[in-house]
Amino acid sequence: MRRALLFALAVIALPLQAADLKPFSASYTADWKQLPMSGTAERSLAKNANGTWSLNFKASMMIASLTEQSTLRQEKDTLLPQTYHFERGGLGKAKKVDLDFDWSSKKITGTDRGDPVNLPLNAGVLDKSSYQLALQHDVAAGKKSMTYQVVDGDEIDTYDFRVLGSEKVTTKTGAVNAIKVERVRDPSQNKRITELWFAKDWDYLLVQLRQVETDGKEYVIVLQDGTVDGKSVKGN
Repeated sequence: MRRALLFALAVIALPLQAADLKPFSASYTADWKQLPMSGTAERSLAKNANGTWSLNFKASMMIASLTEQSTLRQEKDTLLPQTYHFERGGLGKAKKVDLDFDWSSKKITGTDRGDPVNLPLNAGVLDKSSYQLALQHDVAAGKKSMTYQVVDGDEIDTYDFRVLGSEKVTTKTGAVNAIKVERVRDPSQNKRITELWFAKDWDYLLVQLRQVETDGKEYVIVLQDGTVDGKSVKGN
């Protein structure tokens, strides 16, 4: 259960179109519906001196913690991941992942839980952070269904999403107009539900996430505060 919440916190997406990246910072709260448990998460995006972008994420819950760091490069409307680091500690299974994306040799190398990773690097392949930028871009562009190829363990997995419509969401900053998106899964294989709400007026910042586990446990992640390109996020 703790592992699932930390995973959901890590799904918190980025607040703008890939064609117009801007620095941002955001903090979130997470609450279980059935249990008196809560967590927090922070995410930030900053541009480096060499033109790449650094995405940093940290989540904590009770005595468990999770950190995730990505660097990526942008070429026109294409995102090219450069490095990816993930580490989970505390109670339960510890996990550490380090990946390097070599676009000249078209290879992904690194380690996952100590096991070697060696995969072909084809156009469009993303890591578990950079695919979220692509999702934001496609939602902003008005697409109704999206598919991404994401490095997941020692394989390239397919992540599918679809837009459900517009909704108003109440956050810690006030009510915001949002686009609701869901992760598409085969119900015969996986009954987990993941729903995300992106703010229309704030460069499609993720303002809420709801996840229901296969055992029926439900939790919701809500924006607490944030800034996009130096401007504080405010609802109506």
